[in-house]
Amino acid sequence: MGLFGKKDKLQIITFPTYGTEGHFYVRGRTLEDEEIDLAQKGWFHLVKNTYKRFETDELRNTPIEFKLADGRTLLSTTDKDGYYLVDRPLDNLGDLADEEGWLRYELSYSSAFLTREIKSDNRFSGQMLIPTANSTFGVISDIDDTILHTGVASFLKWKALFNTFFKSTSARIPLKGAAELYHQLHRGKDGKMANPIFYVSNSPWNLYRYLEFFLQRNHFPKGPVLLRSMGAILGSGKTKKPHKAHEIENILKTYPRLRFVLIGDSGEHDADIYKEIDQQYPGRVLAIYLRDVGHGKRMERIRSLFDTAMKTPVCFVEDSEQLAEHAKALGLV
Repeated sequence: MGLFGKKDKLQIITFPTYGTEGHFYVRGRTLEDEEIDLAQKGWFHLVKNTYKRFETDELRNTPIEFKLADGRTLLSTTDKDGYYLVDRPLDNLGDLADEEGWLRYELSYSSAFLTREIKSDNRFSGQMLIPTANSTFGVISDIDDTILHTGVASFLKWKALFNTFFKSTSARIPLKGAAELYHQLHRGKDGKMANPIFYVSNSPWNLYRYLEFFLQRNHFPKGPVLLRSMGAILGSGKTKKPHKAHEIENILKTYPRLRFVLIGDSGEHDADIYKEIDQQYPGRVLAIYLRDVGHGKRMERIRSLFDTAMKTPVCFVEDSEQLAEHAKALGLV
């Protein structure tokens, strides 16, 4: 709701997702357009935009329509929080993807709902990744303190909270060399691959545009960004497994012929999750890389996790250069 009770225009936020040649899997959210400008500078704009990201006016139980490049259409409806999810079999999707594997689609509010002013002439674009045959492996990476300085290991996570809510994306600093490293992994050993990159974080979907802007601004390779709902963070809608573990398992199940590199840090529970994934899916993990975030006791515990003999290479690194050297020795880049 805008100032003086004026209703804002409607928008549809599409999250980059992943699927297969025979399965259409897309998700996003319908919201009023709060006109957040992430490029704005200054304390006032920062606080205002932070508030707008979490004080959302969603369009619940709302019909929307998807249109593919070959003319096929699908219908769906948002849930009580304005989220939509389409997860269904659909043939010949690979024919619609580009050389990098990205399938583009359009979506709109159904004509029966056009009683409100809608942004972009009621035409919004989305993308779904279908890894191409020109992929030798995939990369699943954490975001916080893995490619983005956050401070999740700080006392009561105060640094993480301050950096997330009170720093603009232009002030956020990527870990040195991370973008170049991820492009190397994306292109593979011969520099001609199209290895898929998946970004997984415990952050809420409210921060999607913020993280998307950061990834684009710092030239990271494009990939699905997998976050979680505020309901899951606050305790409702809990799954049996941690969010990251759940998302990683879904990726491995979706692409049973693809092996993966897992990249995380020593600040949270990446090591425990990655070790469990490696044990549950033997032979599927090519390597595990964990960045040292400078917390001695946690790093000591994490190293002890991998004291037992493991077939999968595990490397503890301090910077992107060390990771690149190890990956080169394995023939990944």
